[in-house]
Amino acid sequence: MNLVTEPIDRPSPNHDARPDGIPIDMLVLHYTGMRSGAEALDRLCDPAAKVSSHYLVEEDGRIFALVAETRRAWHAGLSWWRGHAGLNDRSIGIEIVNPGHEWGYRDFPEAQIEALIPLCRAILARHPIPPRNVVGHSDVAPARKQDPGERFPWARLAAAGIGLWPGEAPAAVDEVPPIAPGEDGDGVRALRATLRRIGYQVAPVGPADAALATVLAGFQRHWAPHRTDGVADGRTRWAVGRVAAIAEGRIGGA
Repeated sequence: MNLVTEPIDRPSPNHDARPDGIPIDMLVLHYTGMRSGAEALDRLCDPAAKVSSHYLVEEDGRIFALVAETRRAWHAGLSWWRGHAGLNDRSIGIEIVNPGHEWGYRDFPEAQIEALIPLCRAILARHPIPPRNVVGHSDVAPARKQDPGERFPWARLAAAGIGLWPGEAPAAVDEVPPIAPGEDGDGVRALRATLRRIGYQVAPVGPADAALATVLAGFQRHWAPHRTDGVADGRTRWAVGRVAAIAEGRIGGA
């Protein structure tokens, strides 16, 4: 059972007013990508850094409240999801302490996830955020970011009502050959169209190129973590189709 952890106030100066008329309809999860939580917290509260999030969740389960949810925290940067850019305007951002790929990426501790789940649930209860809009930084900025990454327990959060998960792929999809670099045709066009329906910023036409692989790597870090190289193998293509179908309400989630 998840116990509610009372956030510790640590106000950051790095925020401003949200634009009028834009709903808070996204939850963006990050890892800190720094050597320690204390270092990350200091940076998020440093006016010279000009970055922040609404919350930070330490590895031991402590939650720090940095910016009021009514205010725009500066966490997503250049970002895109479902036709919207500049996602700080419409999102809540949570930084989750983890050294990340640069400093020794590791599993997220139990105490941290046990604190994160009720925090996310409370945010979802306060704002009209659909499951398809619970995303990682690597979803909304795949060319720049890898977080929170393939070790993050996305399936566990989805089981707790936070976001969505495609489920376990059937073994038969592993027999499907991957799309080759430079390949064009109906399969590539369908893949691009489906990624766009999920929310990714990807060109509607073109061969399987480096830009498509970058977006697929972002997708894999969230929904197909068996690989993170952007190769469109059968398991990845199956997951793309499942995520789109669940997001659109055509099938139930896992």
